[in-house]
Amino acid sequence: MSTFAQRLFPAALLSGLMAAAPVAAQTLDEKVNAIFASSTGWFVSLIFANFPGTTFPWIVAWLVIAATVFTLYFGFVQFRAFPHSISLVKGDYSDPDDAGEVSHFQALATALSGTVGLGNIAGVAVAVGIGGPGATFWMILAGLMGMASKFTECTLGVKYRNEYADGTVSGGPMYYMTKGFTERNLPGGKFLAIMFSIFCILGSLGGGNMFQANQAHAQITNVLGDYPGWITGIIFAAIVFAVIIGGLKSIASVTEKIVPLMGVIYVGTALIILLMNFQHIGAAFGQIFEGAFTGLGVAGGMVGALIQGFKRAAFSNEAGVGSAAIAHSAVRTKEPITEGYVSLLEPFIDTVVICTMTALVIIITGQLMTDPETGLLVLNEAGTIQTLGGNSGVELTSAAFSSAFSWFRYVLAIAVILFAFSTMISWSYYGLKAWTFLFGEGRTKEITYKIMFCIFIVIGAAANLGPVIDFSDAAIFAMAVVNVFALYFLMPLVKDEMHSYVARLRSGEIRKFV
Repeated sequence: MSTFAQRLFPAALLSGLMAAAPVAAQTLDEKVNAIFASSTGWFVSLIFANFPGTTFPWIVAWLVIAATVFTLYFGFVQFRAFPHSISLVKGDYSDPDDAGEVSHFQALATALSGTVGLGNIAGVAVAVGIGGPGATFWMILAGLMGMASKFTECTLGVKYRNEYADGTVSGGPMYYMTKGFTERNLPGGKFLAIMFSIFCILGSLGGGNMFQANQAHAQITNVLGDYPGWITGIIFAAIVFAVIIGGLKSIASVTEKIVPLMGVIYVGTALIILLMNFQHIGAAFGQIFEGAFTGLGVAGGMVGALIQGFKRAAFSNEAGVGSAAIAHSAVRTKEPITEGYVSLLEPFIDTVVICTMTALVIIITGQLMTDPETGLLVLNEAGTIQTLGGNSGVELTSAAFSSAFSWFRYVLAIAVILFAFSTMISWSYYGLKAWTFLFGEGRTKEITYKIMFCIFIVIGAAANLGPVIDFSDAAIFAMAVVNVFALYFLMPLVKDEMHSYVARLRSGEIRKFV
């Protein structure tokens, strides 16, 4: 069972979420668990450690502080550039002759498919169930600030990417660490790039792969009944391989269809429920704002709500992790800053829109129990909020939606499967680019990684290799430690790009193509 997942979802939830390992493989699982737990437990504990005397993970503070710094340094670019970002995604400034593999929209869809997932469904429910409605306020705030982090890393991703004769490109933190540090005459860029690449590969095989296959199998068995996980694994592996073998263009052509479909299914259902309960929306936002500063009786009050909200946002949109910069680097453009503008929409869609809608549905459908006399939330013996039916996590979200539509558990199963599939194909690309950075470009090297990635899909669906996934989850956030450190040194280069582009845009030198 994943430590990262445990921090997002209570044990009671995960007992039903994670698929059980086959009996024949149990002994092998136990051996692998023991080996990994003894050798890598210190690393997992280090990455997810809380500040002394608190329940606030230092890695969350690392990401939130970085987002705040970038927001201030770039003059609240996420708000000033928002309209222009929409124009770029629409293709208003896209030149088909620019170098790159995918459109602005396809790059955004690919990156979104790697971040939108179970956290938007279950993680938000956990945050609200522990921190109360007020956690939603802090989640939105952290998501808005995270837009500046995405802007910074994705601009650099395009600026320092490698462009090849066959039209393909390779980019991401490992390239701007090496080239950017060299340009600024700074030491250590190559070392940072190697560390980032190692963590990215490990993260792609675990959190971006095995855990996704495992949760998808668990949701399928909830609907169809129990059957061996390796069957789900083989089916997923075959479909994923068929997509990723064609490279990023193939991946982008799939994600640009899946991501909007996911949005229509999930957000569309949420909108219908909100419209059905339109008269309660104002009161729900009232609870969100009041709970943000009082806690409405939750353990820890305002601080408890803040911790849960910030944690949810950081774990959801991955702003500062550096993964999205790899996908955005492949965009067709000659202006690096344009993809920075496009990428800032990602935390907005993922956290501000999708996560907030999940929280609103939970609040509006009355899943959180309150004291009729004081109006404060009722806590259970565990110190978390008492909910109708005692639900938490994905069960709480499912109950909230099912209160309006009894058939929603089937929609939820479809959504989770789509989320898992899209996350896997996106992380396959992230891991591949880290792999080729370390071992070099070439068809054989790429095929080797893709086959290995698909093998791990089968393993993830069939077994519950807890500490293995624990380590890969920690590796994903170790990427953030290395990436944010580099961004602090390289952000002046992004500001130069921004000033140059804005000046040429205002002078009319940069014009629309449509």
